[in-house]
Amino acid sequence: MVDITKDAVLQERGICFGLVEVRYPEPEAWQPEAFYAAADEVICSLREEYRDYDRKAVFGEHPYSRFFKKFKKTYPVMLQFESCLFQGRPFPHGNPVAEVPFLAELRTRVLMGTHDLDRVRGPILLCSGTEKELFPGMRGEAHTYPNDVVGRDDGGVIFSMIAGADDRTCAHPESRHVFYPVFGVPNFSVEAMEEAQRTAAAYARILAPDAEIAFQML
Repeated sequence: MVDITKDAVLQERGICFGLVEVRYPEPEAWQPEAFYAAADEVICSLREEYRDYDRKAVFGEHPYSRFFKKFKKTYPVMLQFESCLFQGRPFPHGNPVAEVPFLAELRTRVLMGTHDLDRVRGPILLCSGTEKELFPGMRGEAHTYPNDVVGRDDGGVIFSMIAGADDRTCAHPESRHVFYPVFGVPNFSVEAMEEAQRTAAAYARILAPDAEIAFQML
C-alpha cells in the first residue's frame, strides 16, 4: 500500500483524502475497447440525465466549486463535464490508465488525479499549503497556494489540489503502478468520496480485469 500520512493542520481542517491504488498488468492483458465502450455509455447516460442541464443548479453551490472559488479558480471537473457532455469534446483516447479517473470524475463530479508510484520518492505527506511554493507542473511551472491541499514526497511537491500534478509523478504511457487521489474539501461527505473510489476501481477493472486494487481513506 501507499505509504501516506496527513499532517495535523490538514486533520484539523476536516478535509478527507482518499486514494485508489492500482497495479495494472502489461497492456497485452488490457481491454481498451471495453473501457472506451463503457465511457461512451457513461457519457450517453449523463447526457440523458442532464438533458436540462443548468450550471448553477448542478455546480453553483457544489462544495468543490465553492472551494476553488476561494482561490479565484473554476472547478476543472465542471469544465470537463460541460465540454464532454455538451460542447462536443471527444472523450480522450490516449493513456487509458489516466482516463480511468477522468471518466470517474464525469460520473461522480469528484476531483481525482493520477500518479505513478514507481516515480514517487519515499513516503507521501499530505499537508495544508502555507505559502506560494513553486514546483514543476505537468504543464509547466506551477505553485501551491496558502490553504491548498498539497502532497509531497522526498523529492518535493507532487501535487496541489488547485494547481494539479507535478511532471515527475504524473501518469506516463508506461505507468503501471499508480494511485488515483480522491480530493476532499470541507463539508463534503466521505460517502461521496468512497463512491468515487468504487467508481474508479470499477472502470479500472473494465480496462484490466486482472488489475490489483486497494483503497485508503485518510
